[in-house]
Amino acid sequence: MTRFVLRRLAVSSLILLVGSLLMFVLTINSGDPLEDLRESTASNRDQLMQSRITNMGLDQPWYVRYFTWLSGAAGCLIGKCDLGTDRAGSDVTALLAQAAGSTLRLVTIATFAAIIVGVIIGIITAIRQYSGFDYVVTFISFLFFSLPVFWAAVLLKEFGAIRFNDWIADPQISLLQAIVTGLVLAVILSSIMGGDWKRRLLTGAITGVFVVAALMYFTAVGWWRNPALGVGLVALVSLGFAVGLVALITGLGNRRVLYSTLTTVGVGIVVYFAVAPLLDEPNWLLLAGLFVSSLVIGLLIGRLWGGYSKGTAMALSAVTATFMAAMTFLDHLVYAWAGFLQLKPRPISTIGSQTPNFPGDFWETTLDWGTQLLLPTALLTLVSVASYQRYTRASMLETLNQDYVRTARSKGLGERTVIVKHAFRNALIPITTIVAFNFAGLISGAVITETVFGWKGMGELFKSGLNNVDPAPVMAFFLVTAIAAIVMNMIADIAYAFLDPRIRR
Repeated sequence: MTRFVLRRLAVSSLILLVGSLLMFVLTINSGDPLEDLRESTASNRDQLMQSRITNMGLDQPWYVRYFTWLSGAAGCLIGKCDLGTDRAGSDVTALLAQAAGSTLRLVTIATFAAIIVGVIIGIITAIRQYSGFDYVVTFISFLFFSLPVFWAAVLLKEFGAIRFNDWIADPQISLLQAIVTGLVLAVILSSIMGGDWKRRLLTGAITGVFVVAALMYFTAVGWWRNPALGVGLVALVSLGFAVGLVALITGLGNRRVLYSTLTTVGVGIVVYFAVAPLLDEPNWLLLAGLFVSSLVIGLLIGRLWGGYSKGTAMALSAVTATFMAAMTFLDHLVYAWAGFLQLKPRPISTIGSQTPNFPGDFWETTLDWGTQLLLPTALLTLVSVASYQRYTRASMLETLNQDYVRTARSKGLGERTVIVKHAFRNALIPITTIVAFNFAGLISGAVITETVFGWKGMGELFKSGLNNVDPAPVMAFFLVTAIAAIVMNMIADIAYAFLDPRIRR
């Protein structure tokens, strides 16, 4: 494996070098970097032109400029990056750090959300092949896959920001709107759950009644502007998650694993009250420490309860602890929503990644950061989730038709065991490849999204460099996207070896 990784790194480095040379040559020959000054009527035009020529090194041969950039970029290997300056004299390394932070934050969240949603829906549609749910999801997937990003972004800004901001000023949901919403969700959930028509009808009826009642109750008590979850709802949702997780992975018959996750929920409720004073005004370092502590607690509980299923119990308890930590974090965010609306009556902005000079506390500032991130993340997720859903469905269908799956079923194994332990792991191999390519592709594809939503990220850096025929920002963009592609493909290759031991040899 070590030899394989080193060989791939060597080949990837060569590809990166050739690609950087090609990108540099194409950029410097894409236009005239002095065009705007040549048309200027300023009295100091000649001085400005000479200053830009010196600043950008235009008086040097192209290969000298390239090797100057390459030597500075090579310094990143020892922690001394020097990516040069743009035509205005700004340090590109500093610009890249700020831009990469915004874009990677956006792309990483969108990638994880798309993977989770796409893989889950792909598995369900494979199991429910040729059902009504399968046909509807297939249609929606093709719709999202072919969706023009700029058009979808404009729609999201109109309905997800402008109209939502108008509605939240006086949030009202009529009985008709609640009934329509309940019917839609009832049809979706009953289709996912499957079963005979009686089971579908019961599932749909319970879902519809619950949704209508909840929407009308929330509207009556003004929950939309003054929301709260509370320890009761956090505990109830966490309990349902723990039971569902055990039922999906091992089955409820494995009592030690079930007791392990339930104990984790119980300890999590105690911790909820214990850490409440610390979360009044926390910081990210404190939250990171609490998150790691929750993982350790989950692992310890799983080890104590696990018995012969120690590994599974530790894993599921850690996942349950992570979910409870996320629910506790969400509880504090929801509680801060009322104060956030006082500071920002129109909560979702259509431009920018954060509100300048926002005066809120930690939770209100986090809400501002999250609401700014919501629309572009939703857009990139919608575009990506279609690919994951289609590939997961196709891979699962191919795996479910393999001989070893039929053998597992003939032995009398339950359908859950066949799908989770036999089919899904092997179906992950082609999906891993898609994740690697999609992550790097999203960074470059975020150029349009960032332009529409006014984000100062990698897209803005690339676009400004290309418009100004300035190679330094363009090469910085290339460096990040190319390294991301190499790293993600390397991770995919290593993941293959864990998913299929035959690949190790």
